[in-house]
Amino acid sequence: MGLVQRLWAGGEFPFHDGLYRADDTALELFVDGPGAYHPEAGQPVPFRLGGPLGVAEAIGENGTTEADPCFESPLPDGSGWMTGGGSGMGNIGYLARLDADRSLRWVAAMWASNPFVSVRYEGPTAVFTNDWRNHLTLDLTDRALS
Repeated sequence: MGLVQRLWAGGEFPFHDGLYRADDTALELFVDGPGAYHPEAGQPVPFRLGGPLGVAEAIGENGTTEADPCFESPLPDGSGWMTGGGSGMGNIGYLARLDADRSLRWVAAMWASNPFVSVRYEGPTAVFTNDWRNHLTLDLTDRALS
């Protein structure tokens, strides 16, 4: 079991913006915080993946944080689950894709997204809503998110 999987099994994830995979690879993740679009609820949450991110380095610099789940929802095709929630003082959000046996596939840690409280599916697209009713749309067939 790798570092990311061990953290997840213990109810934690890295405390650094990134998309962390179960195989201990990661990508930088850029998400503008609510200050970029609040107080207008219902706005899209910007989400952009970057280059490779060192998992051990990110954890060494920023540590870890506890996952406080708000939802868990089966994927429409039965291949697994999506879960999400928050952590910390209310500004941290995370999303995680789990396999059918609920083992971690990836977790996306977002310092300033606010907690995610629900998901709905539109075909292969998942639309997540945070606690300010802003939404993040992800194509789950995207190679980085599958």
